Amino acid sequence: MNKYPHLFSPIKIGNTTVKNRIFMPPLSTNLGNKGYVTDELVAHYRARAKGGVGLFVTEVVTVEPTYVYLPGDMSIHDDSFIPGWKKLVDAVHEYDAKILPQLFHPAYMAFPIPGTPQLIAPSNVGPHYAKEAPRPVTKEELKTIIRQFGEAAGRVKQAGGDGVEIHAAHAHGLLGGFLSPQYNKRTDEYGGDINGRLRLTLEVIEEVRKVCGEDFIIDVRISGDEYSDGGLNINDMIYVSKQLEKAGVDMLHVSGGTTIARGSSIPAPGTKLGTHSALSEEIKKYVHIPVTSVGRILEPWFAEEMIANGKADACMIGRANLCDPEFVNKAMEGRDEDIRPCIGCLRCLNGIMFGKRVSCTMNPSFELENEDNVPLAEEKKNILVIGGGPAGMEAAYIAKKRGHHVVLCEKQSELGGLLRLAAVPIGKQDLARVIKFMRRRLEEVDVEIRLNTEVTDEMLQNEFAGYEVVASTGAAPIVIKPFTGFKQWMTADDILAGRAFPGRKVVIIGGGSVGCETADYLAPIVNDRFPRNRDITVIEMADEIMLKEAGAVRSNLVLRMMKKGIHIITKATVDSVEESAIHYTQGGNSYVIDDADTLVFAAGYKIDPAMEEMLKTAGVTYHMVGDAGTVGNLKDAISTGYETARKL
Repeated sequence: MNKYPHLFSPIKIGNTTVKNRIFMPPLSTNLGNKGYVTDELVAHYRARAKGGVGLFVTEVVTVEPTYVYLPGDMSIHDDSFIPGWKKLVDAVHEYDAKILPQLFHPAYMAFPIPGTPQLIAPSNVGPHYAKEAPRPVTKEELKTIIRQFGEAAGRVKQAGGDGVEIHAAHAHGLLGGFLSPQYNKRTDEYGGDINGRLRLTLEVIEEVRKVCGEDFIIDVRISGDEYSDGGLNINDMIYVSKQLEKAGVDMLHVSGGTTIARGSSIPAPGTKLGTHSALSEEIKKYVHIPVTSVGRILEPWFAEEMIANGKADACMIGRANLCDPEFVNKAMEGRDEDIRPCIGCLRCLNGIMFGKRVSCTMNPSFELENEDNVPLAEEKKNILVIGGGPAGMEAAYIAKKRGHHVVLCEKQSELGGLLRLAAVPIGKQDLARVIKFMRRRLEEVDVEIRLNTEVTDEMLQNEFAGYEVVASTGAAPIVIKPFTGFKQWMTADDILAGRAFPGRKVVIIGGGSVGCETADYLAPIVNDRFPRNRDITVIEMADEIMLKEAGAVRSNLVLRMMKKGIHIITKATVDSVEESAIHYTQGGNSYVIDDADTLVFAAGYKIDPAMEEMLKTAGVTYHMVGDAGTVGNLKDAISTGYETARKL
């Protein structure tokens, strides 16, 4: 506790005292069932309450039955939801945590599932996000909605909840849309100037306070700046924050950006920590109620600095608590190195809009049985793990925790496999933390690690006779043999590993993540036409680059590539390559690049069958994990290592 005195001091919100200043903001899980709390959802929050979180703001909770936000979202629009919420509230109260359901009306951001009436909006504006044209909500309908917010809050109080958060941020949903000049073009009392746009939120607050009384936290989530032309800015939101305080709000949850401008509200990996901290710091100067900040607050030292330096009164730490349910306890005990590192990859939310449950690259299981409490194996075995990439390290760690004798052999001088190369491009530095964390865990549980050791058939027959084998030998980059006649060629891996150094005029075949990250890595930091700047061209067969990525991750990289002047050629096929010429076809027309000095292959990876053939010949029991089994991403690698080892 002495290491982070600010984080672990109590804070008073309204009439309620919260034990520490690490709060968990809303993160959609899709663990609900037709709006109802499930046992899975309770277990999810209980684990993080047990892990030390001081206060939870839950994922979206709708206040009326007509509009659905997510397939597995939550609701509290009638009394039938109260028992489930009581179960959830009791679970977090068991560990002295507080809980605020986030009340929300999706409006023009609802899913137009069959039977849904026309979506509503502040005005008939919504082309960026709405799934179909919305209609302006009427004043009579607003009266009903205000009442529904109050009734929903009343049910939260009946269930024992400590308060509610009212979502009015990100130009998102009804209240956020009403507040934003981008979406509110009304000319009645609910539009026009900032007071008109704020009116609906103030009336909702008034109704909630009337129904729930003074001993009930009302928190409002706002964007301190929408970072968009024509949107709200910090000057607007200082004024709004003052009005919210006057209206009796107990806490402000200051975010930023919008959900439409990708990466503005939910920041991409590699971007600065404390994304919206300048906004919370500025607003905090003008109000007397607690102000929290959110956005890439991933490590305890940074959260401590935020509070110590006056940037916030408490920190909303979402993805890091998702990644490691024991984040808070480990920070309190000064065990920072034991915290499973969140790399900010956003794969936790990638499938949410499609009905998939929440997941995490670094945390392979959110189930009751997970990395932290995996049971001992009934039969103890000798396990040989071949390959020290992420899948191999995960498998070795879990196998050892289950009581097996484990030897991990890695032919290179370091652990990490292809993850070491993946950490090289711009914005990928957090992957180095992953290797460090996983290696440290192996050392803590005394896995025998042998570096510079390539496993042979002779070793399998002798030293490792009777061992069950987990092979995590990765995959190799695809080299297109007919194109190797070019005067200088190399793979993206060669460049990232420092094995090869490209020239000044570079053509990259492949516009997936690896090709684009390598192009970004090689391109000039400043596109100022300096004579020694590299000229980079990416050629991709598909309709667009990086089609396997989405959201802020993809958006930030593509924007950076465009800013740097990287030439992006899509819907194109490289037909032939000569020593000094690269021929490609696009739209039925033929083109040639005859001034390039380097050709780079970034066309994917392939499995080397040699390892599996050796294991078959040796007659051992074996399992192929990570890219050695199926080429995938980091999440796939860690998950296959975990799932395989937990069944050994």
